[in-house]
Amino acid sequence: MRHKNLLLSAGIFIFGAISLSFIPVKEASPYEAQISKIMSKMTLEQKVGQMAQFSVDAVLKSKIPGVPDFPVEVDVDKATHLLGDLKAGSLLNTPAGIAQNTATWDKLNNQLQEIALKSNGIPMIFGVDAIHGANYTEGSVLFPQEIAMAATFNRQLVYEGAKVSAYEVRASITPWNFSPVLDMGRNPNWSRIWETYGEDPFLTSELGVACIKGYQGNDPNRVGMYNVAACLKHFMGYGVPTSGQDRTPAMIPENELRERHLKPYAATVKAGALSVMVNSAIINGEPVHASHHILTDILKNELKFDGVVVTDWQDINNLYKRDRIASSDKEAIMISINAGVDMAMIPYDENYCKDLVALVKENKVSMSRIDDAVRRILRMKYRLGLFNKPTWKSTDYTNFGSAQSQQLAKSAADEAITLLKNKNYLLPLQKAYRILVTGPNANTKRGLNGGWSRNWQGDKTPEHEKAGATILEALQQKAGKDHVVYEPGVTYNEKGKYYDENSPEIDKAVAATKGCDVIVACIGENSYCETPGNLTSLEMSKNQQALVSELAKTGKPIVLVLNEGRPRVFSDIEPLANAVVHTYLPGSYGSLSLADILYGDVNPSGKLPYTYPKYTNLLTNYDYKPSENREVMEGAYNYDANNAVQYPFGFGLSYTSFEYANLKVNKTHFNANDELEFTVNVKNTGKIAGKEAVLLFVSDDVASLTPDNKRLRAFEKVSLLAGETKTITLKVPASELAFVGLDNKWRLEAGSFTVRCGNQKLSVIADETKVWDSYLK
Repeated sequence: MRHKNLLLSAGIFIFGAISLSFIPVKEASPYEAQISKIMSKMTLEQKVGQMAQFSVDAVLKSKIPGVPDFPVEVDVDKATHLLGDLKAGSLLNTPAGIAQNTATWDKLNNQLQEIALKSNGIPMIFGVDAIHGANYTEGSVLFPQEIAMAATFNRQLVYEGAKVSAYEVRASITPWNFSPVLDMGRNPNWSRIWETYGEDPFLTSELGVACIKGYQGNDPNRVGMYNVAACLKHFMGYGVPTSGQDRTPAMIPENELRERHLKPYAATVKAGALSVMVNSAIINGEPVHASHHILTDILKNELKFDGVVVTDWQDINNLYKRDRIASSDKEAIMISINAGVDMAMIPYDENYCKDLVALVKENKVSMSRIDDAVRRILRMKYRLGLFNKPTWKSTDYTNFGSAQSQQLAKSAADEAITLLKNKNYLLPLQKAYRILVTGPNANTKRGLNGGWSRNWQGDKTPEHEKAGATILEALQQKAGKDHVVYEPGVTYNEKGKYYDENSPEIDKAVAATKGCDVIVACIGENSYCETPGNLTSLEMSKNQQALVSELAKTGKPIVLVLNEGRPRVFSDIEPLANAVVHTYLPGSYGSLSLADILYGDVNPSGKLPYTYPKYTNLLTNYDYKPSENREVMEGAYNYDANNAVQYPFGFGLSYTSFEYANLKVNKTHFNANDELEFTVNVKNTGKIAGKEAVLLFVSDDVASLTPDNKRLRAFEKVSLLAGETKTITLKVPASELAFVGLDNKWRLEAGSFTVRCGNQKLSVIADETKVWDSYLK
């Protein structure tokens, strides 16, 4: 106890809208009797086989050296061995690590399914990492990456994009998608920031639920032929490694783990997500693949998750080879299966099946644990309709790669791209201007899309992505080639690592400014993914900073276009820019959106889904503790702290202006079971139409644990004509104002809270304290 005084246009909606405001708890599976009947006839070997997931390359004919276009063909003997003899329940990945066309997917996966059914009698399930569209299928529509989708603050766009992605993955004869990523992007050094919805748990939860609904449809027990099973990644705490390096340890107190990192998973499990992938790293010294507390106590028991828990790539082996908590692969299997893993992504190790069978016979893994895992796997296959329709044809998916889907991807980029600076209103540009386009990201689709784009690292995107345009091409189309000069000055070494650059030719770029009115400098990062994307300095590359510094000496106004997977520090050159536009990784159509924004045909409305750091040694999040940012204290010592940032979370400019007024609440006094309903008037006070993400933050004034500076508790995206005013309603369950105490229980404590929306604020008061155990209160 304590004391204290877009909507999108109708033509773009491909499959129709859905209400995301109420997510019921998923109904119980209706398939348990059928599953029990099947399991009663299964041998131990068949059951263990269902728990094995192999890479698709393990069942394909070996590539012939020197043959560049070696066809993808099933090796019937290999496939019969894995799917028949070993009874494997699942395959994953794309052949040879590169995108295939729908005809190849059709032939490949249907043939493999027929072998599984003939050899084993149970359909296999195929999975891929399709994280921003069906990125492993040629001709599919690539959407902005998750971090850019987060910048839209638009649930409906996320839902619609996920629905198109599901349709095109299913057209690839694949019913299981290893997406979305729900990790918290709170450490800018981490190489997977761009795969997340940013640093805030509430934003991630809301967009995660929208994504799940788009992928799976309205009924998780009956996932249709235009939908796929979602897989929540990576349960949990993966996104905040202490060092910033991928797949390295994190230290997270359990109350922090529950309050921030568990929240999006709790929301999406409640929404019906059918599978979860495990965090590859270590929390508080314990590999998550070995954590019974996280996988069973929390996920399966507390959250009542009845879906499949699958490992990440070869992560059971890592308990032995990397983490040294097991003395052999066999012991590692015992530890992870007993912890709660249902399916192991092996991906080539056939000994897994033999070892797991032996462990059961040695009474080191119980038969009840095996049965639980197999029931979960069969349940997901039933929910996907694989027992009724194990094969289907890609030719039935006539909307694959459609113009409507492409327009939706472009609309998403329109709302994602974020205007961060516009000194003296340089933007929008005049069509009469002659512009110099420069920088290493100006003429590549690799930077637009990032990793998981036609191949894992995204380095094959230039050869395999025909849609869209590079930034240079988009600006040439928009302004006319006669008005665009191109001289990159700095280029990437495409044969090296993602951060390698060729010897700069900055003098050529400086010389090219002659006769130009404005410089558009496209800087940032080349594509990368996971551990290969680790870095040692968050600063923008020296070559790119030097390019901007030298160009600034010409006196020509500079538009900095940021095209990067994580926020690279550029504070030394930021003052040299008249305008800064952040594209994140906007996808193949993002360049067209950028051109429309630069020339004023689209009014930017994106807002930062993370805090953009100003210094490499000063990394913070917007929900910091009060002691992290305070004025000089009185006395002999200077105890001040300054967490200065380049741009704050939720920041984003527009070509128009918005005025907030009349913030109200339905009740100023409340209890934990109440719903607070806030209203605020938002007016477009400018001369053009615009969209505004209305964000509502709440601060606990005094608490038994030091409260956060503020927390996002509601948001809505609104479109306003010039001069138009709308009253926005933002609903907040009172329980959302709670925090997790040191006893790991949720606490809504009596006392006052400050609510802010735009420049408006008011106070509300909780009349009593309530404590509860979990999200499923």
